[in-house]
Amino acid sequence: MLMALALSSGFVAAAAAEVRTLASAPLGDGLTLPYFDSAPPGQAGITHILIALHGYTRDATRTYDAAARAAAEAGQGADTLIVSPIFQVAEDDVARCHFHGTPPASPADALWHCGTWAEGKPALNGSISSYAAMDALVNTLLHDYPAASTLTIAGFSAGAQFVQRYAAFSAMPSRPVKLRYVVADPSGFLYFDPTRPLPGAAACPGYDNWKFGTENLPTWLGRSAAAARAAYASSDLHYLEGALDTGSGPGTAPQLLESNCAAELQGKYRLDRGEHYATYDDDFLAHGKHTLNIVPGCAHSVSCVFPSPAARAALFGAQ
Repeated sequence: MLMALALSSGFVAAAAAEVRTLASAPLGDGLTLPYFDSAPPGQAGITHILIALHGYTRDATRTYDAAARAAAEAGQGADTLIVSPIFQVAEDDVARCHFHGTPPASPADALWHCGTWAEGKPALNGSISSYAAMDALVNTLLHDYPAASTLTIAGFSAGAQFVQRYAAFSAMPSRPVKLRYVVADPSGFLYFDPTRPLPGAAACPGYDNWKFGTENLPTWLGRSAAAARAAYASSDLHYLEGALDTGSGPGTAPQLLESNCAAELQGKYRLDRGEHYATYDDDFLAHGKHTLNIVPGCAHSVSCVFPSPAARAALFGAQ
C-alpha cells in the first residue's frame, strides 16, 4: 500500500460559493437524478470530469464547493467539470437528512430513504438502484462532454461508502475513459471475505452480510461476490483519511459514525477503519495498486479533505 502524508495542513481557507447550475440525468421509466454542475453540455476544453458524492446529510452544495476548490488549487479548474449528484429522499425523510441549498425533489426525481442510496438500494418510486442511477449519470456526462478522457468518482463519508461499493458493482461506461475512484472517510467498508481486523465476529451474527460483507448479496447488484472482488481489485482506487477523524473531539461527527457490531469489527473510528482496510486491501486485494493518503489537520470535513494537497494526486492524478 502506497501511503503518503502531506507536509502541509488541509486547505480550509474561506471562499465564496462556487457557481453551479442544476441539471438532471434521465434514468429511464420517467425518473431523473438531479445534479449540480459547473459547465453546460458540450463546453470546449473539458477533458476531466470530477463527480463528488455528498454525505448522509445530502450536503451536495458543500461537497460541490469543496471539489471545485480542489480543482482550482490543483490548477485543474479550467478543464475539469465538477458534478455533485443529489440523491433525493421521500418527503417524510427530508428533515432527517437535509442540508441548506439542497433543492426540493421534483415530481420526476428518483427517491430513496436517507441512507439507502449509499448502499445501492433501488429507488422507492422505481426499480432502478442508486448504483444504476450513477451508471446513467456517468453515461449522460460522457455523452454531453465528448472530449472528456478521464473521470473521477469521489465520495466523502456516506458518499465514500457509496463509491467504495460502487467500484465493485458499477457497469462499464458507454465509451472508453480513464476511470478513478476516491474513497474519503467512510464509516465502514465492504470486505470481500470473512477477514476482519478486530476480534468479536462470533458475537456478531451476519457481520459478513451485505453491506459490510459479500454474503447474501441482493440480486439487484447483478454481480457475484467473486466478480465484484475482481472488479474492485483491478480498479484505479484511492483512499483518503482525515488524520483527526478519530471518533471524538471537534469536527469528528460521532453521531454519523456507524456503531453496529459489523462496523465495529472494522475499527473504532473512521481513521482506524480506513487504515485497517488499507492493510487488508494491500494484503488480499490490490497488493499495493491502491493508495492511502492521510490528510493532516483534517477531521470529518469534506471542505478540509478534498481541497488539501494530500488529496490532489487521488483526485487529479500525478501532478
